[in-house]
Amino acid sequence: MSSPKPLHGVNYAPPRSIGKVLKANLKETLFPDDPFHEFKNEKLSTRILKGIQYFVPIFQWLPKYNLGLFKFDLLSGITIASLAIPQGISYAKLADLPPIIGLYSSFVPPLVYAVFGSSKHLAVGTVATCSLLIAENIQKKVKPQENMDLYLSLFYTATFVSGLLQTALGVLRLGFLVDFLSHSTITGFMGGTALIICLQQLKGMLGLKHFTSNTDVVHVLRAVFQNRKERKKKPNLFWVSAISPIIVVVVGCLFAYLFHAEKYGIAIVS
Repeated sequence: MSSPKPLHGVNYAPPRSIGKVLKANLKETLFPDDPFHEFKNEKLSTRILKGIQYFVPIFQWLPKYNLGLFKFDLLSGITIASLAIPQGISYAKLADLPPIIGLYSSFVPPLVYAVFGSSKHLAVGTVATCSLLIAENIQKKVKPQENMDLYLSLFYTATFVSGLLQTALGVLRLGFLVDFLSHSTITGFMGGTALIICLQQLKGMLGLKHFTSNTDVVHVLRAVFQNRKERKKKPNLFWVSAISPIIVVVVGCLFAYLFHAEKYGIAIVS
């Protein structure tokens, strides 16, 4: 009869201190991609340079920038500007703000993102959702028609605080919190936002002179039905009113530029 085989004990790792455990957990949460792994054995100056390039990517791609890349960036910039200019003005109008604020919000965020961002395919700037939500909340306290200075000050304060929160979330790498939002919640939010924006366009599409300042579905539909007598009588010619805004914008810009409209008391966006 053969003798029983000896049992082998399990080797446990030596216990770690609370500090080491906390450090490992923070590193796994905040830096799961371990961006400093490739150069952790390099000399101190190299590690500092790589760290700066990681947090401020412009220092990484700017030395490699050339004329060939500039030509494509110029073409894409002109293309995006043709969309961003009327889009910025329309977003400012959604929030009852001066058009110049919409223009600033269109080109300043991409400039900042060019310094601190790393994606070539990410659109940065104001969205209609933010304009509607902030305007809806601020107008509960003050209407732009009553006190525009206070209205603008509240807008500046709200956007400043939002910027601080987003900066803090980025520095602390808390983007993983989005993973806790369910897909149905995000889908419902985006669907509701699209519906609100579409309803806000009914005033111009139907040619209504009187409308509601509220953004919820009930008030908008009530305003549409209450003012149904103001609708356009020839819906077949809707395409005329659809293309008229862009025609007015182009003609107005040419007129203001060629004839120096500001000299004749015409307000322009400079």
